[in-house]
Amino acid sequence: MADENIYNQNLTLDEIVFENRNKAYGAYDLRHQYPRLLTKSFIIGTGLFLVTALTPFIYMTIKSMNEKAAVEVKSDLVEIIEEEPIIEQPKEEEPPPPPPPVEEEKIEIIQNVVPEPVKAPKIETPPPPISEQLKTTTGAVAQEGVRAPAYTPPPPPPSTGTKASTAEVKPQVSENTVYNEVEQTAEFPGGINAFRRKVSDNFDSSAIEGADGVVKGEVTFVVERDGSITDVKVTGKNSDFNSEAVRTVKSIKNKWTPAKINGQSVRYRYRLPLAMQPPE
Repeated sequence: MADENIYNQNLTLDEIVFENRNKAYGAYDLRHQYPRLLTKSFIIGTGLFLVTALTPFIYMTIKSMNEKAAVEVKSDLVEIIEEEPIIEQPKEEEPPPPPPPVEEEKIEIIQNVVPEPVKAPKIETPPPPISEQLKTTTGAVAQEGVRAPAYTPPPPPPSTGTKASTAEVKPQVSENTVYNEVEQTAEFPGGINAFRRKVSDNFDSSAIEGADGVVKGEVTFVVERDGSITDVKVTGKNSDFNSEAVRTVKSIKNKWTPAKINGQSVRYRYRLPLAMQPPE
């Protein structure tokens, strides 16, 4: 019986595959309906494609049918008469304006306001002169009567034959105070330029190698009453320069002429700007 079904030309491939199997499972139904679903899908897809493709054409056709008929306008050529061109006369150029006057530099002036004089309040009863006050007694109310002198100058002291001393007493100066302002400043032998030369000769510039440009600082030290120097300090941005400058100033052993106030030697703080060029 199976052989007869195999050779039966009316059997489909699905029926041959699913023979003696559970056709209600679902796979057989899907394979059985597949050709019909494929045909239906093809028809629907073709219809959508045609609608999409023909929609612009249909829209343009409807739009052209609704357009109004064009109105023809006759346009005849008109002969244009050429007029003679108007030649404008060249305008006279105005001369350039003169340059502005140069203002002279003004000298600064500060307004000096002179105050107006104010009248002193009027005193109804001016006081009597001193000479009149010494002749009699003074009081709040004037009164006529006998004059009684209120002040009798003492007799002059007896003369001793010597003149009074008029010597000016000079203020005392402190031995330990360090002065910044004096009557006579401290001086180095040969002047300050000689001191600068000694500093320059003894300064080891290799200590500030690598510095950028000229190195500057301010040296301060105290010139003692005996001409020696102490408390050497240097203020500058380069620490190597400051250390070398302190060493150099301390190495100079020459005595200074001390500063003086009222002829007395005092301790004086000396300030000296210093600049050095590092070696290249």
